[in-house]
Amino acid sequence: MNLRNGQPKSKDGIDLYSAKDFEGMHAAGRVAADILDEIVTSVFPGQNTGILDSIIEQLIEDKNVDSATIGYRGYKHASCISVNHVVCHGIPSEKILKEGDIVNVDVTALKNGWHGDTSRTFKVGNVSVKAEKLIKATYESMMEAIEIVKDGIHLGDIGSTIQTYVEKEGFSVVQDFCGHGIGETFHKEPNVLHYGEKGSGEKIKTGMISTIEPMINQGTKHCKTLKDGWTVETKDGRNSAQWEHTIAVTKNGAEILTKRNEEF
Repeated sequence: MNLRNGQPKSKDGIDLYSAKDFEGMHAAGRVAADILDEIVTSVFPGQNTGILDSIIEQLIEDKNVDSATIGYRGYKHASCISVNHVVCHGIPSEKILKEGDIVNVDVTALKNGWHGDTSRTFKVGNVSVKAEKLIKATYESMMEAIEIVKDGIHLGDIGSTIQTYVEKEGFSVVQDFCGHGIGETFHKEPNVLHYGEKGSGEKIKTGMISTIEPMINQGTKHCKTLKDGWTVETKDGRNSAQWEHTIAVTKNGAEILTKRNEEF
């Protein structure tokens, strides 16, 4: 049998974790969730995304943990901040947030060797009805998918649930990026697609840990990566939203390891 620190892998080679491992992941996830709660008052019209990232970096330092993104493949910031038509991996800068913007903030805390990865889409002041609907549909599609997670279903069931939900709302699912396994390593197997067919892909097993992080566009699903090698934008320039949770598969279903205060 293949082992990971004494723990088994699934027949697909995906790491399976113990209850003790879940505790470590929950501690890391809680830090990341707390940071997203604590920056709510720092997201407002006139805010500078570079300053917002500095606030996040200071919170990480104050909590005696590390940022998993600083130094990751040369990345220099404690968060990814993606505004409006930026799908993901937006780089903090001198960009000023404006009334009506939507902004995704993605944070990964590294605590005692475990990664807590989560993101949230914030409203900057009052946003349009369309933007409000996009944010809501993205969040609810993620939660619908988490609700079905249990031992024995297929990864494709997650993608199908998300895709069906958002397409009924008139939006499209980004297919160039996906959720991922996570634990003592930032990114690992399995890939968790946010689209697909029921019954496809690997079977989910108790002990798996992964992110579910749908990126949903107002218009076309197609994206482009800018020359900086990080920033991903919608091809049609319309808005995109994302939410992300890290989950663990238990015998009772899915446990959200990055649950925020308002979700308890």
